Amino acid sequence: MPNLILVVDDEPQMVRYLRASLGTHGYDVAEACTAREAEEAVGLRRPDVILLDLGLPDRDGLALTRTLRETCSSPIIVISARGQEEDKIQALDAGADDYLTKPFGTGELLARIRVALRHRVHGQAPVEEPIFELEQWRLDRVRRELTVSGQRVHLTPNEYKLLATLVAHAGKVLTHTQLLKEIWGDVAGAQPHYLRVYMAQLRQKLELEPARPKHLITEPGVGYRLRL
Repeated sequence: MPNLILVVDDEPQMVRYLRASLGTHGYDVAEACTAREAEEAVGLRRPDVILLDLGLPDRDGLALTRTLRETCSSPIIVISARGQEEDKIQALDAGADDYLTKPFGTGELLARIRVALRHRVHGQAPVEEPIFELEQWRLDRVRRELTVSGQRVHLTPNEYKLLATLVAHAGKVLTHTQLLKEIWGDVAGAQPHYLRVYMAQLRQKLELEPARPKHLITEPGVGYRLRL
């Protein structure tokens, strides 16, 4: 069955563009132009991915994101003209999985949807699934052991926590605040530059080209993502 994409946007031109673009590439499309319609559609249709504009007429998209995240596990990709870093951080902290600033190209949109769908499949696996494998990587979360191309790689406790957190949310953008809280608990004593240090160390140990990482991706000003 084709994947169902719910488009939540009150701009007719954008809705027509998304309906045509997604339909051409084999997706089913449902539409909602208000937060209320979006909640009803999510309850009735159970979409595989939600494309959500923040500027809705009856409620702010951030509030809707928080509401949907309470009962719905479908990936939420925010599509918005609000392009400031703070807007992205607020949306991701509210529960969105990704953020795409208008205007955007069809190719980038489709790539983000593919990532979201892979994340959805991964997220349906048991949370305590002990083994995570990605190309040459193999992370055993019971033994807390990482191998790369069959060779065991030593990780410090904080390096392990950072990698394990990214693996648990593979494909999703995690903000600096989210990562700091997962690793250090009380974020008051930790700063984003700590993450840069540990991410650089992980890349040296895991990436074939640390200066051009394939999987440990920086989202500038926002946080990091493990790209599948």
